[in-house]
Amino acid sequence: MSGSEIELSHRAMAMLRAVAARRAQMSCSCEPDLFIDGFACCDQMTARALARGGYIKPAETTGLTAVTGRVSAELTEAGHAALAVTAAA
Repeated sequence: MSGSEIELSHRAMAMLRAVAARRAQMSCSCEPDLFIDGFACCDQMTARALARGGYIKPAETTGLTAVTGRVSAELTEAGHAALAVTAAA
């Protein structure tokens, strides 16, 4: 699934902004959970859709994760593009 195949709600865009601001972490699993400011995101279905859609991904690590099993989340090119489109609107 490419990033353009899911509709980005206001909540999804807020999640992308939090990731861009380096306030988000992801769990390292096949269905990743998103944490913002240390708290579990209230809409994990949207967070997982953003990951599956190619908007966010776990940050590159050296193979080590935090004790919590979380790593920093980062935007992909599609995530940056989605934020750029809404900023221009």
